[in-house]
Amino acid sequence: MYVRSAMKTIRETIYVNDDTKLSETLELLKEREVDGVPVIKGNKYVGIVTFNRIYKAYFKSDITDKEKFLNETSAGEIAYQKDVTVDQEAVFETTLLLAKNAPLIAVVDEKQDFIGIITRSDILDQFQSVFGMRKPGIRIAFASSETEGRIARLAKIAKNFHENIISLSTFDESNQNVRRIVMKIEKKENLDQFIAKLEQNGFKVLDIKEV
Repeated sequence: MYVRSAMKTIRETIYVNDDTKLSETLELLKEREVDGVPVIKGNKYVGIVTFNRIYKAYFKSDITDKEKFLNETSAGEIAYQKDVTVDQEAVFETTLLLAKNAPLIAVVDEKQDFIGIITRSDILDQFQSVFGMRKPGIRIAFASSETEGRIARLAKIAKNFHENIISLSTFDESNQNVRRIVMKIEKKENLDQFIAKLEQNGFKVLDIKEV
């Protein structure tokens, strides 16, 4: 999956221009009930402005009158995350770490023109889908040795039992030649037999939950 598949286009994006005063920006944040907005100059992205950024900038400024500060300072003057962007053709996973310090990530095209955003909410929605959180089922966590063909073997067992796999994720175990696997399947009557077959094939079951 690529960023372009989950992004909000510029037509769907709430943004301000670099010369938009903070008073207007603050009103926009309150009115639209968003944590932050991208700041644009022409076709280019120049950063993000958030509630927190505005408050911090005021307390650090030499202007003691709040209304004067908001009416005389522009969004471009206090924007941050100026160099944090993602290409629309990037794989979606790259957005996860980028969103750690901001509520949104600017998306740019091959010319580095601003074309939209990925919000933290968008990222969480996609990862909910990856882990199959939108469908009820049985979540099985197990460990397996890090050997070639283990996932293929797992898939074969699931196929033999006619299991419908909702999601499948793998994680490295630190300092061990072991891989942790979390699989979610539809609830069926043959769960005990399926689990027994997994264990017979060297998959150590750690946890089973209906979610």
